[in-house]
Amino acid sequence: MTVVLTWKQLHDLKCDELLDAADGWAAVSTQADAARDRISDEMVRSLEATQKGMAAPAAIGRLRCLDRNYDYIRTECGLVRTTLSSLVYELVGFQGQLKDALDDAASLGFTVAADGSVSYPAGGTNLITNQPNPGGSVTGGSLLLSRPPTPNAPQPGLINPNPNFGKAQDIADRILRALTAAREADEHFSTALNRLKAEPGLDVTESTWKDAAADLAAVRKVSGDYLKKTIPTGGTPADHHDWWTHLSQAQRDEYLAACPDILGNLDGIPAAVRDEANRDNLQLLIGKLSGEDGDGARSKLEGLKLIDHQLRGAPVDKAPPMYLLGIGDEGNGRAIVSFGDPDTSRNVSAYVPGLGTKLDTDFADGVVNRARQTAVGARTFDPSTAAIVWLGYDAPQLTNLDVMSRHDAEAGAPAYNRFMAGISATNQTDNPHFTAIGHSYGSLTVGLAAQQHGGIPGADDIVLVGSPGTGAKTADALGVGRDHVYVGAADNDPVTYLPNKDESKGILMGAGGGASVGGSLGLGAGPLGGLVGAGVGAIAGGAAGYFAQDGQTPKSEIYFGTDPANHEFGAHRFEVSDGPLPVLSGEGATPAHSNYFSPGKDRVSARNIALVVAGHGGEISTQEPR
Repeated sequence: MTVVLTWKQLHDLKCDELLDAADGWAAVSTQADAARDRISDEMVRSLEATQKGMAAPAAIGRLRCLDRNYDYIRTECGLVRTTLSSLVYELVGFQGQLKDALDDAASLGFTVAADGSVSYPAGGTNLITNQPNPGGSVTGGSLLLSRPPTPNAPQPGLINPNPNFGKAQDIADRILRALTAAREADEHFSTALNRLKAEPGLDVTESTWKDAAADLAAVRKVSGDYLKKTIPTGGTPADHHDWWTHLSQAQRDEYLAACPDILGNLDGIPAAVRDEANRDNLQLLIGKLSGEDGDGARSKLEGLKLIDHQLRGAPVDKAPPMYLLGIGDEGNGRAIVSFGDPDTSRNVSAYVPGLGTKLDTDFADGVVNRARQTAVGARTFDPSTAAIVWLGYDAPQLTNLDVMSRHDAEAGAPAYNRFMAGISATNQTDNPHFTAIGHSYGSLTVGLAAQQHGGIPGADDIVLVGSPGTGAKTADALGVGRDHVYVGAADNDPVTYLPNKDESKGILMGAGGGASVGGSLGLGAGPLGGLVGAGVGAIAGGAAGYFAQDGQTPKSEIYFGTDPANHEFGAHRFEVSDGPLPVLSGEGATPAHSNYFSPGKDRVSARNIALVVAGHGGEISTQEPR
C-alpha cells in the first residue's frame, strides 16, 4: 500500500531529525575512511616493509580486500548522508511555502481541511438581493495553478462575487503546489535511497563499483541542484581555493561524497582533498569502464587498475607517497599523479608528456615512473620536493596526424596553466620553487603555455627535453628569463632534428627521402614516419647535428620553431647521454628519446633534471649548444 504524504505530515515534519540521521551516516562514513587509512597507510605498508615469509602475501591480500570494503562503505554511507541532506534541503523549502499559505488562511479566518480544501466565509453584497454573498469551499488546482497570471485575464474573484473566493483559491493552490512538489521529492529521494541498500555478505568487486557509479548518478540526479550547481567551477583556481577554505567540515564531507569527480579535478582544491576524491572516483571509473566494450575503454581500464595498484602498494625506490590529483575517462583519458605533497613541498615540478601518451598501462607504468624518478632524484638535493606528471590534455597519437599540428598543444596549454595556478594557490610554503617540464610534444604544450599572457603561473624554471620546438623564437619568450630555461637534447634523438616546415613540405608530399627512410624503419611511409625518418637521416648524415646547406652551420629551425638546443634559442643546454643510435642499436628508431628521466639509462640527464627541480640549476653540468 502506497502512503501518500499529506499536508499535515509535511507541516509536522521534523527536518532536524532527518539531519541528525544524515549526520549519523556521515559519522559512519568518516569511521570507515579512518579504518581504510589505517589499513592502507599503517598495516599493509608495515607488512610489506617487514614481512618476507610465504604468509605475508596472503595477509596483505586479505587486508587489501578489507581496505576496499571500507572504501565502499565510506562511499555508500556518504551517498546516504548526501541524499538525506538534499531531501531536507528540498522539504524545508516546500514546508516553508506550506506554512506561509496556512498562516495566510488563519489570518483571514479560513479553514483548511485534511484534504487541502479551503473554506471561506460569506463576503461582499449581492447587488440584486442586497444579501451577503455566501461562503464556500475550494480545492487546489485552478486554471492558474500551472502558469503565471496573464495580464487582463479574468481572475477567480471576478467569477465569484464573494471577494473571499479568490483569496481562498490562491491559498488552496499554494498548498497543493507545495504538497505536490514535496511528494515528488519524497518519491525521487526514496528511489535513490533504495538503491543504496547492500545485501548481507556483499563481496566488493568491480561490478560492485559499477553499481556504486550508478548509485552516485542516481543521487546526483535528485540532488544536483543542491550540491553540484553550488560548486563554482567557472571561477579561477584562486576562487576555488577560497570557496573551499570557507566551507565547514560537514559541507566538505558532503561535497566529497556526492561530487568526487568534480572536486578531484578542480584546480585550486588542496592536494590531499583532490587525492581523497580521486581515489573514490578511481573506483567508480573502474566500475564504469568494466561494463563498457571497445579497445579504448579496455585500455583505460587497465591503466586505471595499474594506478590503483600503485596507490595501494608500498612506495617504490624510496619515492614519497603518491597523490592522485586528477583522473577521468574523457578523450584519451586524464591522469595527474604527484610523488610528494605539492601543497607542503617547497620544490614542485609538473611534467607534461607528449606523443603517444594516453591513459593506459604504458602511461601508468613508464610515464608515471618518470615523475617518480624525478622526485627521488630531486629529494637527494632537497627533501622538500614533489614531482608531478600531468596528463590533463589529449596528447597526439601515432595513429593520426595531430602530432604535426599545434592543435592539441594549444588546447592543453590553458589547462596546464590552470593546473599550475591551482597548485600555486594551495602551496603552503613561504618561498615555493616551481618547475615546468615538457618532454617531446609536451615541450610544445609547455612552450605555448609559457607564451600565454602572464606565463605559466608560479613557474621559476622551465625544462625542455627531446623537444621538436616550443613555438618560441628564443628562450626569452617563455616568461622566466633565458637563464631559467634548461634544455636536454640527446645527439641520437631524432625528434630533436625534425625538419622545419619548409623542408617538411616535400616529405609530406612524398618527395623527400625521409618518407622512405621512415617506412623502412617500421614507422610507416606516411607523413609522421617521413618526418621522424628525416630526423634519423640527419643523425646518420651529421652525427653531431642537423646542418644547413653549408654542411657546417647547425640549423636553428626545426618543426615547431627554433631548436631549443640551438645557440640561437639562448637556453642552458644541460649535459645528457648521446643515447643509443636509431635502428643500429636494435632498440627501434627513437630509443634515445625516452631516456632523459631514467638514471639507469641516462644518469647525467636525470641528475641535471633533479638539480633544476630542487632549485640548484646553477650546479648542472652543461654541454655546448648546437
